[in-house]
Amino acid sequence: MTQSEGSRTVEGHSSFLRVCGLLLIFVSGAQAQDPALRFGGGMPPEVEIVYERGLTWLAAKQSDKGNWTDGHSGSGVDGICVMAFLAGGDDPNFGRYAPNIRRALKAMIRSQDASTGYLPNSMYHHGFAMLALSEAYGAVDEALMWEGEKPVRTIAQALDLAVRCAGTSQKNNRWGGWRYMPNSTDADTSVTGAVLMGLLAARNAGMEVADEVIDTALEYMRRSTGADGSVTYSGGFGGFGESMNRSAIATLVAAVSKNKESDEFKATLKHITERLEHNEGNYKEYFRYYMAQALFQGDYAAWQKWNTATVRALSETQAADGSFNNGPFETGMSLLALALNYRFLPIYER
Repeated sequence: MTQSEGSRTVEGHSSFLRVCGLLLIFVSGAQAQDPALRFGGGMPPEVEIVYERGLTWLAAKQSDKGNWTDGHSGSGVDGICVMAFLAGGDDPNFGRYAPNIRRALKAMIRSQDASTGYLPNSMYHHGFAMLALSEAYGAVDEALMWEGEKPVRTIAQALDLAVRCAGTSQKNNRWGGWRYMPNSTDADTSVTGAVLMGLLAARNAGMEVADEVIDTALEYMRRSTGADGSVTYSGGFGGFGESMNRSAIATLVAAVSKNKESDEFKATLKHITERLEHNEGNYKEYFRYYMAQALFQGDYAAWQKWNTATVRALSETQAADGSFNNGPFETGMSLLALALNYRFLPIYER
């Protein structure tokens, strides 16, 4: 057997196991959980209207190369847009937006540094791109993706490189987290949360991610969380300063890493559920993206209440052309704040 044949066999076997695992989750979840909680129920009609208009705008703004260049740009923005398409539930291989998904994934893989695994233009981008590749892995038929072209690398190979890059970057960081660049020696909880979610998604997809990397990052997040549920921005000790963004990120990573019994998770969840009417002054789309997932993972009733208000707010602020603030980043993030109404992405499983 040649090396390439062996690689295809391993990846095919991994994809098969991933599908089997998802089927087992589907069956056991259907038996153990309220179907409305797991698969959605009482979908607000405004969600589908906002979502479809947003996807139409994103599809029209995608470049021929597969990326998005207006406003913020980079592999992370491309990843956010890919997740928005995947989260809508259309068939990623034969649905309306399958060509958009394929072009974007190829653009992300082509942008990756082949020697380091870095997905530019910052570790923020690296984290979101890693998350998107993880959600696409096993769902997107790569034979269709590279049809008529020589593959640069498979999604699994790109993910493996990205995971290794994150691990190398963390080893060089005295805090055990991540900052803007792979060689940064300081860390902050926002970037660390983005990279950590990418790593958790990669592990959920069946990729090998060292426990040490996950545990070290989670310890950094724990050290940064105060007893009142507030989370410090940078350094390694704290809980000082108000930021619903950071408290939502900390809640989410604790939930997805199965640390819901920790004092820190309980504190950050309490912090955000007591402030459901909070309106973030800056980075509103970023806030809604994390708040939606954190509440859904931590307190479903609170998420329902918050979701109703968010659906209404986004319905009222979406531009006539379907965009939010005329930007791919803002539009993709806004759609993902609504995507838990669909429950299609694996990372949205409770």
